[in-house]
Amino acid sequence: MPALLDRYFHISRRGSTIGREIIAGLTIFGAMAYIVAVNPAILASTGLARHDMVMTTIAGAVAGTLIMALWARLPIALAPAMSSNVLFAQVIVQQAHVRPTTAFTVVFFSGLCFTVLSLTRVRQKIIRGFPPAIILGIQIAIGAFIARIGLLSAGIAIPSPMGLSFAPLSHPSVVLALAGIFLCALLSVLRVPAALLLTIVILTLAGIFVPDASHHPITTIPAHIIDWPHYPTALLFPFDFHDFFNHLGLLLPITLYVLLSDFFDATGTMMSVTHRAGLSGTAEHPDLDHRAFASDGAASVVGAVLGTCTVSAYLESLAGAEAGGRTGLSALIVALLFALSCVFWPLLTCIPALATAPVLVLVGLGMLGALTRLPATLEESITPLFMLLIAVITGNFMLSLTCGMLLYTGVALVLRRFNRITPIIIGLDIAFICYMFLQSRL
Repeated sequence: MPALLDRYFHISRRGSTIGREIIAGLTIFGAMAYIVAVNPAILASTGLARHDMVMTTIAGAVAGTLIMALWARLPIALAPAMSSNVLFAQVIVQQAHVRPTTAFTVVFFSGLCFTVLSLTRVRQKIIRGFPPAIILGIQIAIGAFIARIGLLSAGIAIPSPMGLSFAPLSHPSVVLALAGIFLCALLSVLRVPAALLLTIVILTLAGIFVPDASHHPITTIPAHIIDWPHYPTALLFPFDFHDFFNHLGLLLPITLYVLLSDFFDATGTMMSVTHRAGLSGTAEHPDLDHRAFASDGAASVVGAVLGTCTVSAYLESLAGAEAGGRTGLSALIVALLFALSCVFWPLLTCIPALATAPVLVLVGLGMLGALTRLPATLEESITPLFMLLIAVITGNFMLSLTCGMLLYTGVALVLRRFNRITPIIIGLDIAFICYMFLQSRL
């Protein structure tokens, strides 16, 4: 078996060992296992059962990571993405008033497009031709909104006539949530392994003794900790193609938005991990293998079939690269650990939203780290900053992207930089203007 693993995953050729790959897999799983609790909490806001979302989250993570491990053979783990779950629940279902079955259809077509692009040279043309200002704007706008959702679900930010205000510290749950954010931040700064997962565990345990606004414990202890998993078969192939094509004018820009978000997020993540592992950006391996992109796209298609949001590469895979992971064996270990976690679903479903809220805040702040790449000149920085402002104030991503695209085009016209107004830019401007017009008539 060791010889077979070595030949298949090229372990010796990449300067690694089986033991090192196993440790890397354990490290990656510890860093990203929080998604099993966080993703169901976000998707449950659409009316889907939280237990069902736990099962589909695990299934999506197992399937996506297996594809990457066995086909691309890279040390990259996949799971329902933190940005896509917010887009799915907040933007597609709640803001655009789309049914979950239709939203899964959006994810399905987005994944198909991603896979097709990955298998052609069009992928490189898009990466090189898309405006960096819009890419940066998408990253920071999503990051700010994820952090905003975290503060709201923690009960720290509450609605007020002025928009949002700080909740009274007289409520014990608010104090616990605030302490959780501080704890999560400190553990992350200290580079404590599995800092996000550890924060969720501590807050869940503390919630047994701390009351919520209704004077009930924040955490409800389940009757059983371990139980045989029950997969929601109703969520297999959960598509509504009829409704999708009936509202194609409204849903096509949304599909494009999901595709763009996943495309650039996955590209940046996979390039970062493989570069750290010495598998791309070097003289021997100058470019990232096209199978990595195709694996990410195929994972989204499979994830939609299984009943979850866009499945994508996780930046936490960098922790595995730091631990010495160089092959798909470490990703295979992650997939096996995710599969094992499905028997603990009663314990996972009792995790309160307050316990996962600090993770949302920290993940959002991490995405805001892209602000360090903000250009110094006003004409280059005004577009991403305006997208950030619109996303935070209105909580509407599509409006943010539409305003960003139109502002980018306007700046290019005023400065007579007509070479920046490519057919892709013009097509996107038209698509998002049509989307806003159709949404305003709902």
